[in-house]
Formats: sequence, structure tokens, C-alpha cells
Amino acid sequence: MRKRCPWADVNDREILYHDTEWGVPVHDDRSLFEFLILEGAQAGLSWDTILKKRENYRKAFARFDPNQVARFGRKERAGLMKNPGIVRNRLKIEAAISNAGAFLAVQREFGSFDRYIWQFVGGAPRQNRRRTMKQVPAATPESDAMSKELKKRGFRFVGSTICYAFMQATGMVNDHLVTCFRYRSSK
Repeated sequence: MRKRCPWADVNDREILYHDTEWGVPVHDDRSLFEFLILEGAQAGLSWDTILKKRENYRKAFARFDPNQVARFGRKERAGLMKNPGIVRNRLKIEAAISNAGAFLAVQREFGSFDRYIWQFVGGAPRQNRRRTMKQVPAATPESDAMSKELKKRGFRFVGSTICYAFMQATGMVNDHLVTCFRYRSSK
């Protein structure tokens, strides 16, 4: 029996996500945009709720193509508000669309979102050595800095806690517990 982070032993969906994605360094801009949108949508909800809706999000948000999402108009916004397959929170939907425009601006300035976002950890994953879930913070100075900078650039739903969850999901930090079988493979 594999020992994994306790948060993941909820159901098969979370186990699969934990075992194959969470904490794996992501450098593909479209995948980074997906995590940015999904982490914002998750605010106040469980991650399992978002995982259940992930395929619906992919369809609703043009497979997370920021060029297409940035052009969503009144018709697409109304459709999203009626879509039971996603979180129908107007503020989160509007933030996802405006974040697409901010994302594209960062790409233009830095050549890629990847180049910009990974600077907050010096370009390489931070290797934490946490033994219990109580040791895992909700935010760090790096996520505080990321949040502040993203907000300056017009991003919304990017508070420090959301940014830290984004950093964990995209492998910018390795927060697998040292007792988890994925800890070493995420190094």
C-alpha cells in the first residue's frame, strides 16, 4: 500500500490527481492558465468539487486557450452563468475572462507566462520537508509577492492563498509530505 499525502485519500479522482499531477513542475503556458483559472474557481470550495467539474471547465473555457477566453463577450458570459458544469459565480467567471487578457499581456512582455511566473521561486521548485499537514502553510512570502504582482497586472482571484495553491499544484513548491511516495519523485 502506497503512503500518500492524507488530503488525497478521499476518492479515486483525488488519488489520481495527487499521484500523477499535483506537484509536478508545469512549464506549458496553457496548463499554467488552466491551473490559474481552476485555483481561482476553487476559492471557498473543495478541490474535489473543481476536479469533478474540470472537463466541463475545459469545454466552457475553450480548452483554456487564453486568446479565445480573452475574447469572450456578452453571449459567452451569459452561457457560462447558465452552465451547471462549472461554478456559476459571476465574479469568478468575470475574473477568469479578464485574467485571460492579463495573461496575454504577461506573455507579450516576458515571452511566456512560464518565464514570468517561475521567477517567484527562482526558476526551480522549492523542496520543502514537511512531515505533517499542519506544517503546510496556506501562504508564504513567495505567494504574497506573486499575489501582489499579479494584482498589479490586473489579475483577480489571486490572493496569496490561491497563489500558494497554484504553486503547489504546478510544482513550483514540493509540498508532498516526506512520508508520501511522491515526495522523492517530485524533487
